Amino acid sequence: MVIGLTGALLAFREQILDALNPGVRNVVVQDAPVLSPQRFAQAARLARPHERVASIILYDTPGSSARVGLAPAPGERRGETIYLNPYNGALLPELKYDGFFEWNERMHRFLLMERDTGKMFSGTLAFMLLGLTLTGLYLRWPRRVWDWRTWLTFDPRMKGRSFLWGLHSVAGTWVLVVFVMFTLSGVYWAFDPIRNMADGWMGTLRPPREAAAPKPKGVKPPKSEPVDLSASWQTFEKNAPNWQMAFLRLPERAAAPLQILWVAKDAPHVRARSSMSINPQTGELVKNELYADKPVGARIQSTIYPLHIGTYFGVTGQIIVFIAALALPGFGITGWMLYLDRRKQKRIARAERAQFAAGALPVGAEDDPVLMAYASQTGQAERLALQSAAALQKAGVAVHVQSLEKLTPPQLGKYRRALFVASSFGEGEPPDSARRFARLLTAAREELKHVQYAVLALGDRNYAQFCGFGHTLDQRLALMGAQPLHPMIEVDNGDAGALARWGNALRGLMGEGAADAAELALSTAAGEADYASWRLEKRVLLNPGSIGLPLYEITLRGAIGTGWRPGALVDIWPDHYGDGVAPRRYSLASITQDGTLQLIVRQVRCARSQGLGLASGWLTDQAAIGDEVRVRVIANPAFDAGPSSAPAIYIGNGSGLAGLRSHLRDRVLQGARRNWLIFGERQREHDAICSEEIQGLRDKGYLPELDLVYSRDANGGGYVQDAMRERAAALRAWIDDGALIFVCGSLQGMAGGVDAALADIIGRTRLDQLAEAGRYRRDVY
Repeated sequence: MVIGLTGALLAFREQILDALNPGVRNVVVQDAPVLSPQRFAQAARLARPHERVASIILYDTPGSSARVGLAPAPGERRGETIYLNPYNGALLPELKYDGFFEWNERMHRFLLMERDTGKMFSGTLAFMLLGLTLTGLYLRWPRRVWDWRTWLTFDPRMKGRSFLWGLHSVAGTWVLVVFVMFTLSGVYWAFDPIRNMADGWMGTLRPPREAAAPKPKGVKPPKSEPVDLSASWQTFEKNAPNWQMAFLRLPERAAAPLQILWVAKDAPHVRARSSMSINPQTGELVKNELYADKPVGARIQSTIYPLHIGTYFGVTGQIIVFIAALALPGFGITGWMLYLDRRKQKRIARAERAQFAAGALPVGAEDDPVLMAYASQTGQAERLALQSAAALQKAGVAVHVQSLEKLTPPQLGKYRRALFVASSFGEGEPPDSARRFARLLTAAREELKHVQYAVLALGDRNYAQFCGFGHTLDQRLALMGAQPLHPMIEVDNGDAGALARWGNALRGLMGEGAADAAELALSTAAGEADYASWRLEKRVLLNPGSIGLPLYEITLRGAIGTGWRPGALVDIWPDHYGDGVAPRRYSLASITQDGTLQLIVRQVRCARSQGLGLASGWLTDQAAIGDEVRVRVIANPAFDAGPSSAPAIYIGNGSGLAGLRSHLRDRVLQGARRNWLIFGERQREHDAICSEEIQGLRDKGYLPELDLVYSRDANGGGYVQDAMRERAAALRAWIDDGALIFVCGSLQGMAGGVDAALADIIGRTRLDQLAEAGRYRRDVY
């Protein structure tokens, strides 16, 4: 976003500076001849008698000032630029606000860091933007590829998430080519190896410069004598009659040639430069290289900068680049809003799944279960499916809830009755999680005449393919012989009337009680009644002296009730802040047999206010021992494989130890000894959290494999994914022996790194198979 804003300013840097500095770089046109370079050099020496004139830039445009570059001071990269009146050589006022644009350019190119470090960061961001651009193209790839309206238009009457997605995806398509151009050119400049490789392809790779010999101390360099430019300028004008811009690089020594870079009036872009070398003593033309005669690679290389700033296409190109760069913050905002909405829906769906699991029917009461399948992109379809399933379950109906991500047509054929809640993505496409099922269902040859089904299709009527995937699913099921229990129900943006018809469909299927329960489930959410009052009993700082934020073990005591399984979650309601606060969720670090709820909580500081987080700040700092805490325990079957004697591998970092510790304590009660913990933190001296308990498990034989890595220690072993790669052979052996894998900790960095490491070690296909078999389970946040 910052690079986009600064780039938008830089796109019109020259025009903005000229508007803010009238009479500096352009003066009123006079009916008088323009001075020669020799006269400008003399005028500059009079204005700056102690400075050496290093360069002169002239434009063949009436009223354009001469730009004279002075040699930089020792240790500086650039010297001062002064402007001279083209008709009399008078010194013009200093160019104001140029310093701001220099700062803006450093921000754009280097993020105000040291040059080499800043190049690395900006180049990495360019790579990331390229990835976002290409994956965004993949995600919005429409079914009607050749319909330009699908690619380039959307209905502004859409609301909520549909409007955000339409704006985000369509605007992204408009600027996609410009973003690819931005990123490729940014990567080219940022990384020397990439630039050298590209220059090699283009035949423009320059040999490395030899280091200059050190100058003897105390010896002043000889003073350079002014060079007479008269004869050289006559030679230049004779050989370049159509010049538009001329850049004269004056030699430091009188015997050296004068270098002139120039752009013709009919040049394709501002960097289409020809060059001359002229003997300043005699005016003899030493070298004359026209742009048109340069190799193709050199001409391609010269277009990189004009393409990056848009000047290759004139003012139109600059406007396009300005708009595209200015759009980057907009994509950041809409992307973040889409992410937050998806996260909210998934959080609600998790709560609904926990409630559904808590109300499961007893074993033996699941004869002829109903399949409740869902295809969800943001979590809304999953939530509605779980609410419907919970309602049916309360009415005594056995229900199996399954995502289409893991369902296959043969599995579908095992049910007599199946209900589908299906959302659509983009222009009627299946959600990402349902693409595999849609493909398998299209190719399947199974007979489904014994299956009765109903489809609740979610969509937005402003899309051309309203509820497109729901229609596709309904038609394909009918084609395979399945019998509809009820005509497909379309839901336009959560339409309450459509959801009521879904309740009526359940009434016809399951009876009056089920329909009433369904209506209640689809219209209400979990409330405060699920929370119980617990007491803060103990608070222990686990990482004194750490460079990271404080990490505490929090102990709460209250009514255990029926207890919980390892890997369970707990919602803490920080109602001490008043109304309007959403609860905060943590992984439980204890098991029912401990008699207390234990959490491992890291303090969170808000970036803007630097204040502590609502729940974490209260639990770790503000609450007094003995204070009441409102708590709701949430089942987390996705992170619980149940009692098992199979080997288990536990991987995590930071406060993620909480979810792993509850499993390890349960394994001790089971007597399961083949456990492996791979855990990472910052420094062994300060961040070896729960070290006594971990070492005790190892001493008693419950941790035959233990890898503790500390990323900030010189010999700490890096990160958990690094330790995994070092122990790849052992990991493969454990997995071959049937090991379960549990990952708990931060989603950013750790979880992705662990997933990539596992894919490298055993292959992505096998890792997906482990996930489908329930042997690869994650609790990441």
